[in-house]
Amino acid sequence: MSATAAEQPVVPPVTADLHVLVLAGGLSYERDVSLRSGRRVLDALRAVGVEAELRDADVALLPALAADPPDAVVIALHGATGEDGSLRGVLDLCGVPYVGCDARASRLAWDKPSAKAVLREAGIPTPDWVALPHDRFSELGAVAVLDRIVDRLGLPLMVKPAQGGSGLGAAVVRDATALPAAMVGCFAYDSTALVERYVPGMDVAVSVVDLGDGPRALPAVEIVPRNGVYDYAARYTAGRTTWHTPARLDAAVADTVAEVALAAHAALGLRDLSRVDLIVDADGRPHVLEVNVSPGMTETSLLPLAVQAAGLDFGRVLGSLVTRAATRT
Repeated sequence: MSATAAEQPVVPPVTADLHVLVLAGGLSYERDVSLRSGRRVLDALRAVGVEAELRDADVALLPALAADPPDAVVIALHGATGEDGSLRGVLDLCGVPYVGCDARASRLAWDKPSAKAVLREAGIPTPDWVALPHDRFSELGAVAVLDRIVDRLGLPLMVKPAQGGSGLGAAVVRDATALPAAMVGCFAYDSTALVERYVPGMDVAVSVVDLGDGPRALPAVEIVPRNGVYDYAARYTAGRTTWHTPARLDAAVADTVAEVALAAHAALGLRDLSRVDLIVDADGRPHVLEVNVSPGMTETSLLPLAVQAAGLDFGRVLGSLVTRAATRT
């Protein structure tokens, strides 16, 4: 077991005189969640003495960056705006440092089929899958394609957008007759559906942070949605989900889960922070579902829960991340 999995990070001092811009909102389906994340980040940074302001990613952003460049940016945007790499590329063009991975790694993690291919090549377990664009779905004949998917992957299946978050457009399919409706629901959020073999087990999320001494895995958070599916309502509606921090895992399994999360973070070339979503099956084997480079920061989000479980202060962790980003050229 590596030190990065066994030990929790030491939070270095926060540089309080930084000018930090928190970006939140955007035009994705996850705008409301992003605004909640942004406000919480703003409050946490101000609580540790960092001068921070909240701004949307709109036409006023670039003039504001030129007129008063911040020392660092925290991207609290979810969905494509914050996670497909495009905004990070623009910030790079402007010479503005930001917390989180670079544009290339963000693009890779955002596209789930591409990320899963990299994970599999690195020997990291991830459920078998097929990515199906809407055009191919129509051209090849929906019935024939769906029959072949069921023959190849079996049942049950998980259907979700190839690019997206917050559980929007995702559905568990336990009967083949429900698959067409699940595909239609998925295509409402993305032009490509990711259909993967459903692995029953414990839903866990492992947040990874790097405060200057290498990536370290925070305690895994166990997710127990009331209706059995961790969809949008289960994530952001009070009473729909129970979380256990740390997850109720045997010590050896918890160590393995942490190691796999760190391996996924490294394989995708991420930095600063990420959240790795996994399923731990009945034999204690972890399977990586996806990796989020702009994890939620709301009162029910998983990274803040993991920070609390590690006995760390959320504001100090964020402050250390922006301090580190501000020194990055």
